[in-house]
Amino acid sequence: MKIKFSKFWKSSKQPRKQRKYRHNAPLHIKHKFLSVHLSKELQKKYGKRNIPIRKEDKVKILRGQFKTKTGKVVKVLLKKTKLQIEGIENIRKDGTKSYYPIHPSNVIIQELDLGDKRRKKSLERK
Repeated sequence: MKIKFSKFWKSSKQPRKQRKYRHNAPLHIKHKFLSVHLSKELQKKYGKRNIPIRKEDKVKILRGQFKTKTGKVVKVLLKKTKLQIEGIENIRKDGTKSYYPIHPSNVIIQELDLGDKRRKKSLERK
């Protein structure tokens, strides 16, 4: 396993190779890992099941200690494949707060930010 990343990689049963692929993937491919399921209403409206998440999208958390909470995406950490959501914070011993990173597979999009013309256009195409 000398090669860091291969664009011709198909698949492997070995979890270590799957993790290696995801960890060493270039950013344009990691962006696809940030695709998040849409809510039932949005799926019917746009005819798509998932879409890459962006800042300002409103999401609902489905798993973990913050289950059922909703909030806007404050930051998308592309390199770590994580999201930071408004109101979802970790309180440290000294009293300071920091955003709790959440994996995109654990959220569902409730409301889309359609401020970008390109994103609006990609959703209209079916």
